[in-house]
Amino acid sequence: MMRGEMLEVADAETVAQLRLFHAPASGAWDVPDEVEAKIHRIHSYPAKFPAFITTKALSYAREAGLDVRRVADVFCGCGTVAQEASQLGLEFWGCDINPVATLIASVKGSRHDPTEVRHGLMRVLELFPASLDTRRFSPAAVERLSYWYSADQLSDLMRLLNAIEEVAPEGAKLRPVLHCAFSAILKSASQWRQRSTKPAFDEHKRPSNVKRAFQRQCEFMASAWEELGHSSGAPPQIRRESVLTTAGPEAAVDLIITSPPYVTSYEYADLHQLSALWLGYADDYRSLRKGSVGSSHHKRDFRQEFSRLNRVGFQTVFSLYNHDEPAARAVANYFLDMQMVARRCVEFLRPGGMAVFVIGNTEYHGVQIDNAAHLAESLFDAGFETVKAARRRISNKRHTPFRKGDGRFSGREDIKKTYAEELILIGRRK
Repeated sequence: MMRGEMLEVADAETVAQLRLFHAPASGAWDVPDEVEAKIHRIHSYPAKFPAFITTKALSYAREAGLDVRRVADVFCGCGTVAQEASQLGLEFWGCDINPVATLIASVKGSRHDPTEVRHGLMRVLELFPASLDTRRFSPAAVERLSYWYSADQLSDLMRLLNAIEEVAPEGAKLRPVLHCAFSAILKSASQWRQRSTKPAFDEHKRPSNVKRAFQRQCEFMASAWEELGHSSGAPPQIRRESVLTTAGPEAAVDLIITSPPYVTSYEYADLHQLSALWLGYADDYRSLRKGSVGSSHHKRDFRQEFSRLNRVGFQTVFSLYNHDEPAARAVANYFLDMQMVARRCVEFLRPGGMAVFVIGNTEYHGVQIDNAAHLAESLFDAGFETVKAARRRISNKRHTPFRKGDGRFSGREDIKKTYAEELILIGRRK
């Protein structure tokens, strides 16, 4: 059924003319079959991958005759595909360069005893009042954290984190679970504007009580594992590595399900700066931008590398160059990285394997950035035999298709427009 609703892209020569944004809508990819499990709500994550896409992708692959035993996600984010694959008893391998993402993904994809989580919580709460309210931070980290938290909130969070690490020392199975719960409350305990997708200070916000917020979070996580029940699946393999440089999975995978970043997407290092600083992943959160897809930290000779862009990439960058050279360089950097991503996916897949990408188109300085068409052409060039596409409506953008400067959605038509649709691209390896 779903195969009939997909638009097949004939070959790389037709991609630029096709403009995949006009691919037919496919209701099969729009609405989930059931309410998303609690486990997918244990930590907020921007542009979180919809859990039901994984089951839809698996059904599509099996209808196409693919025997799926090993699944991968090369931008694993908060681990939605990892958890779904593990729940179904499938082997999973994933990578992401963001340490906060791999923390969440590892916790979501693994099974934990709710009783042990609650016992750990009780011990942390017992130790909390007498724990030290000091920790070693770099001067840069202290300055940044002091911007987001009052002195009292800083003190309580330090006591809480010290209590957590006394209860669950380095190497303890419960440590990542408690770190994940701690990370999940950091924005609500700060002056970070509620529901903002960009760092925005709200001087009128009343931060949540640290102790109560942590207790609620741990209880919710324990209930999430109770809801899931037992699973026979192996723990997922999740690497804190970039898809551009990782050695990849030890064995070839049957199916890749992933959602690449867009060229103008969220800056994840900025959005996860609180967790990165508190948990010691970086002294300066901006250092975590290095190595990400499209990062300006990649050292490239623009004029030399420009010739490596495929047809869609070249046309887009050329359109931007005379109007905004820095923007053109940023888009070129992103497109070149995505061409490498397509080649890495071919390396990871077994012959005949599939890759399912959820990706959207954007606009940059008045020029349409056709991420989907560029990726489709990249897949052909990398060695995929067929590429099919369908549109997917994004439910939370149907009635609020505009975004304010702080990242919040709005109905105002005089501000930045967002896209209410994404593309599902499915490539099959030769």
